[in-house]
Amino acid sequence: MKNRSLQFKIFVYGALFVTAISLLIGASFYFTMSQSIEQQIGNRALNIAMTTANRPDVVAGFENENPSVVLQPIAEAVRELSGAQYVVIGNIEGIRYAHPVVERIGEKMVGDDNERALNNGESYISEATGTLGPALRGKTPIRNNQGEIVGIISVGFLKADISHTFFEYVDSIITIVLLAIVLGIIGSTILARSIKKVLFNLEPAEIAHLFTERNTLIESVREGIIMVDQDARISMMNKAAYETLSLPEDVTLIGRSIEEVLPNTLLPQVLLNGEKQFDRQMEIRGKKAIVNRIPILIGTEIVGAVSSFRLQSDFDQLTTELSQVKQYTEALRAQTHEYQNFLYTISGLIQLNSLEEALHLIHDEKQEHQSLIQFVTKRLQDPYLGGLVIGLFNRARELKVRFILDEDSYLNSLPKPLEKSLFVSIIGNLVTNAFEAVEHLAESDRVVRLFVLDNGQEILIEVEDSGNGLSAELQQHIFKKRISTKEGQDRGYGLVKVAENINDLNGVVSIENGDLNGVLFVISIPKGGFSV
Repeated sequence: MKNRSLQFKIFVYGALFVTAISLLIGASFYFTMSQSIEQQIGNRALNIAMTTANRPDVVAGFENENPSVVLQPIAEAVRELSGAQYVVIGNIEGIRYAHPVVERIGEKMVGDDNERALNNGESYISEATGTLGPALRGKTPIRNNQGEIVGIISVGFLKADISHTFFEYVDSIITIVLLAIVLGIIGSTILARSIKKVLFNLEPAEIAHLFTERNTLIESVREGIIMVDQDARISMMNKAAYETLSLPEDVTLIGRSIEEVLPNTLLPQVLLNGEKQFDRQMEIRGKKAIVNRIPILIGTEIVGAVSSFRLQSDFDQLTTELSQVKQYTEALRAQTHEYQNFLYTISGLIQLNSLEEALHLIHDEKQEHQSLIQFVTKRLQDPYLGGLVIGLFNRARELKVRFILDEDSYLNSLPKPLEKSLFVSIIGNLVTNAFEAVEHLAESDRVVRLFVLDNGQEILIEVEDSGNGLSAELQQHIFKKRISTKEGQDRGYGLVKVAENINDLNGVVSIENGDLNGVLFVISIPKGGFSV
């Protein structure tokens, strides 16, 4: 049984249970019915005895010189009409005046159960063994016209005949019990299959294994996960959800309404309409988060909903890192492309035997590269920021854009409270946008200027281009999502990210008309650090 399937176990246990109950009910019904039949037969015997004892001819028979001559025919007639096994009439001393067996008339009645009738005048049902065998008897005294007890009448039904009556019902009881057992077995089969189907044909061991895997999987996910039932009460939360909600894990939230924990949640709405919601923005305890919500369905019925969420800052960090990688990749690609052209030129000069020109070109390139590195590292001593600017110089060279690092720029190092990745994102996005703003101009007119200065109290950043500038109306909406001066999809996100990073650094940004006839972005970031 240990290695049997769940369906087999449910079938066997169900069938055994129904069989046991059916047998118990059948036995109880048999004993209850037998007791009821005995009671009915006893009452019948007593009623016959009392009716016969009150007959005038029976009372008159006791006054006859030979009572048996009168009473024996009466007793036999009553016995035949009532179906009793015997009707015995005796005098006050218990001597028989009437008996089914004529030879026993005149003998003393046996059974020792006449005292209550003869001495106390009671009418009752007794069970005793007479000359014909064990019997159920109704006894009552016979009184004369003066009310004196002159004899006793006993009407009996043999126990053997009563048992025969019982057995007449046994076949019906057995049939009913067997039918109940068969129906129980069929029901157990249907129940076993139904439960197996509800459990997706899985065995208990498989369910336990899946449950363990499910808990491990949910806890391994870095996203917060909250599951609610159809009444919008929390049924499951993982560790990441507690961390996102800034709650200790010993706080019990299971069973509480989701609206008590997250008043602005839309999970109840998902429970009502079954609509899936992906990548929705939401504020969780003052923190921006990206939320997914989907209903839990069994068939077409909504039985719950699950929400997964992660802080916007986590996505921002990934976006920033990807942006940095992209910028570094572009810078390396630009530098590789530039040096390929440089190597092609040297190769051509060597093939033409113009060795002096090749050496001169190598010397100039080396001197220019060293001058650029020396200038950037002197003005921007933070290696993180300096590396970005050198990469932007290489990108500008590839795009044929004149990229200027203002000679008044100076930054020793970024203060520790300030996240360097945010600075890289701000400068990288603004300069990249500036490159795109001037790419439609003639090569001689493509100019982008960068200015970075630490004045002790704040860090100033200026990015200016020689493009067409921005209208006053566009300047009011440029930091909103999906607003862009360039065509194509996936536009309008860079400046939104810039605005968010500046806000995280507790800085401010303004847009002005620059000296290059394009747009000038001016950013001021206090050195105190992040805003609260």
